Amino acid sequence: MSSENESKSLAIVNCSQVVTLAGPARPRVGAELRELGIVARGGLFVRDGLIERVGTGIEELIDANTIVVDAGGRVVLPGFVDAHTHPVFAGTRVDEFEERSRGATYQEIAARGGGIQSTVNRTRASSLDELIATGRHYAEWFLRGGTTTVEAKSGYGLSLEDEIKILRAIRQLDRKSPLRYVPTFLGAHSIPPEYKSRRDEYVSLIVEEMLPRVAQEKLAEYCDVFCEEKVFTTDESWKILSAARCHGLGLRMHADQLSLSGGAKLAAELGTVTADHLEHTDEEGIAALKGAGVQPVLLPGSVYALGSSRYPAAREMIDAGLAVVLATDFNPGSSPTPSMAMILSLAATHMKMTPAEAITAVTINAAYSLNRGDQIGSLQPGKIADCVIHDAADYRELAYFFGIQHAWQVFSQGKLSHG
Repeated sequence: MSSENESKSLAIVNCSQVVTLAGPARPRVGAELRELGIVARGGLFVRDGLIERVGTGIEELIDANTIVVDAGGRVVLPGFVDAHTHPVFAGTRVDEFEERSRGATYQEIAARGGGIQSTVNRTRASSLDELIATGRHYAEWFLRGGTTTVEAKSGYGLSLEDEIKILRAIRQLDRKSPLRYVPTFLGAHSIPPEYKSRRDEYVSLIVEEMLPRVAQEKLAEYCDVFCEEKVFTTDESWKILSAARCHGLGLRMHADQLSLSGGAKLAAELGTVTADHLEHTDEEGIAALKGAGVQPVLLPGSVYALGSSRYPAAREMIDAGLAVVLATDFNPGSSPTPSMAMILSLAATHMKMTPAEAITAVTINAAYSLNRGDQIGSLQPGKIADCVIHDAADYRELAYFFGIQHAWQVFSQGKLSHG
């Protein structure tokens, strides 16, 4: 008889589809985006938090120490990997949401002191414990929707101590929540008002003080810059990202969101891991990203929430051979949603991605964009058992039935975290 201390295994059986995403050990491109590796009427077996078997014949591995979950004819997918979020902030911007509903633009609101700066003011006034408390609340939202990993940006501090405070909150959330966090330093999210007339000094603060401190405390894996002529120019972005690389950080970039500012081309020149947004990127920019092997992270939630109609050219990017990623851009201003189901629906209806392409973009491709493709993003033996049973019989229902969360039970490292 096994001892009481022996760890239990997990078997998920009676699945209508096990969407494995099994395939080459790299991001998927072209037709590969539509190859989901579906096992019909299968299941999976988990031991010590890792996947041991996927497919049929799972029942033969079950013993007295196995927790058996009957999926009831539902579909099982890898946990969603949200590769672009801003999950630590204070307050909301519901007042600005109402203003936009009356016709005000995002840029007009920002010009009179709203936008990012209004969240910065509230976040600066909040303690570390307060930020962790609100962050836990949002972590529950992500898990409830079937997301098990998020890339988590700072960027609502815009001072040395406040950026460090946010990154420390992210580190604590990663330690205390079933949700996995991949931290990114985004001190270059906006120029704070106190530096408006001395931009160079703020760029120097990022390069000479913020980045060394972030690297010293090992608070981030990546550095991001909001590259836009009215935010950080291509020259300023180059300076910041080059310094970040010298500190051993991977590079990500907000590019071509509000205008064709040269962000995609700069991302290609620097060889960033990702270029995010890309609503205004043209054929030349797409070709540059392809040549440099940069993964595009597309954020249709922010286009929708801002009432815009200019979505990134997903079809052209896929046809060009780019390893497309989709993410929520969860933040209090331009995309206040943690729902990957919403993103899947927007990708299908407004960006003409097939449901299969969208699923690949929020799982295995997103995992590779975070340097975790060998650990998460697909259901394969040896990988971490982040898996979700969705209340659907077919994976296409996740985008088809919109406005609801489909996740029925969510497992993080083989342990039930929601449901």
